[in-house]
Amino acid sequence: MLFTNNQEKHIINAIQQVEKFTTGEIRVYVDMLLQGDPLAEAQRLFYKLEMQKTKNKNGVLIYVSENKKKVAVVGDENIHSFVNQSFWNNLIEEILHSFKNKQFDIGILTAIKKIGEQLIKYFPSTTENFGINQIPNEIIYNK
Repeated sequence: MLFTNNQEKHIINAIQQVEKFTTGEIRVYVDMLLQGDPLAEAQRLFYKLEMQKTKNKNGVLIYVSENKKKVAVVGDENIHSFVNQSFWNNLIEEILHSFKNKQFDIGILTAIKKIGEQLIKYFPSTTENFGINQIPNEIIYNK
């Protein structure tokens, strides 16, 4: 497994903490069987997991290929309209840098923090939607 049970708990907690302050949603998907392109697979999974159904079109999927040690990040149309492609590219580079140092959890935690900063900036929670969770806070594993 890419993460220990304790690391997984920290990652899920980080997602929950970010989502308290934004209407945005973050999900992590770990694929142990990637055959093709990580971005294409992440885009396919984004829709399969119905992340495009968030009310404000501001879901973000962090896709990790454990077997290939590759990463892709897919943001829905509204968050993507606020951050440029270089934000996503830099984020992926930072994650991969942590992965090269075998700090898999640190890479994902850093990504969640940076994505969260953007989601909170552009899609802050209000009293009407505080604490509403549209997507389960979990790490999905494809084994």
